[in-house]
Amino acid sequence: MTAALTTPAASAAGRPARAPRQWRWLARLHRPALICGGVLVLLTAAALVWLGGPLTDGSAAAWKAYDACGFTPVCSYDQSAILLYKDVYNWTTFAVLAVPFLVAAWAGGALVGRETESGTARLAWTQGVSPARWLASRLVLPAVLTAAGTGLLAGLHHWAWATGRERIDNTKFWYDAATFHANGIVPMALALAGLAAGALAGLLLRRAMAALAAAAVTVGVLWAGVHAALPYLWPSVTRVSSLREGPLGRGLQVGEGVLTAGGGRATAPCHTSQLYGCRDTLADMGATAFYRDLHPASHYWPLQLVASGIVLAVACLLTYAAFRVLRHSTGTARG
Repeated sequence: MTAALTTPAASAAGRPARAPRQWRWLARLHRPALICGGVLVLLTAAALVWLGGPLTDGSAAAWKAYDACGFTPVCSYDQSAILLYKDVYNWTTFAVLAVPFLVAAWAGGALVGRETESGTARLAWTQGVSPARWLASRLVLPAVLTAAGTGLLAGLHHWAWATGRERIDNTKFWYDAATFHANGIVPMALALAGLAAGALAGLLLRRAMAALAAAAVTVGVLWAGVHAALPYLWPSVTRVSSLREGPLGRGLQVGEGVLTAGGGRATAPCHTSQLYGCRDTLADMGATAFYRDLHPASHYWPLQLVASGIVLAVACLLTYAAFRVLRHSTGTARG
C-alpha cells in the first residue's frame, strides 16, 4: 500500500501544489543583509552628496585663499576644510571600491554557501522549486539590487569628483587608479562578477566561510588582472617632444623612452638634454627625440567600457559555470 504525499500548498480538492514564492522567501531569509546593504549605500551616498556640495565649496574657498597668499609670510586660510575634503574623498572612494568584495563575500557566505551547507537548498528543491529556479532567484534580484546600488554610488562619486576638479588644487587626476575605477562602471561590473563568483563558490565548496573567502579572492584577482591590462585595452597615443623638453604629455601612461635616428625606440637613460651628462649620453645613443605613449582624458570612457565588458563576460562565464555545477550535482537544472 502506498501513501500519497502532499505539500502544505496543495488544496483539499487535490489541486497541484504551488511552489513557494522565491522572491518573498529570499527577502525574508536575507533581510538583515539587505537592510545592512541598504544602510551602507544610503550612508555612502549621503557622504558623497556632502562631499560634492558643502565640502567642495569649503575646500575650494580655502584653496582660493591659500593661492592668494603668494609669498606673504603670514597667511590665513581654512586648512581644516582642505583636510576634511581629502579625508572624506578617500573614505568614500574606498567605500565604493569595497562594494564588489562585500557582494562577493555575501553571495558566497550567505546567499548560496550557507544554504548549501545547512541543507535548506535541498529542502527547497523538495517543495516544488526546481534547482534552476532556486539558483536563478538568488542571482536575478540580487543582481538588480547590486547594479542599482553600485551604479548610484559610482555616479555620485564621479559627480563629487567633477565638482572639485577645476576648483580644488589637489583634486585627484582622472587616471589615478582608485579614482579611475570609482568614477566609472567597472565597480558595477566587478560587483556582478562577485555575485556570480560567490554563487559558484557556494555550490562547489558547500561551506559558507570557504565560499566567502574564495569569492572575495576571485574578485581581487579579477580586479588586479583588469588593472594590469587596462593601459592596453585601447590604442594609446604618442606624444613626441624634443630632447631639451623631455617626455611630455599627461594621462594614463603606457610607456616612454627615446626615438633614435634609425627610427627605433630605446629606454631613456635620463629626461632632458639640458643636463651635461644626459646630453652626451643621448648623443652617444643617437637619440633624436623623446616619446611618451599614453591615454588622454578622451580615452576614459572607451577604457571603462572595454574593461567593464571584459568583467561582465567573466561574470557570464561564472554564472554559466554555476548552473552547470548545479546540473551536475542535482541531475537536472531545468525548471
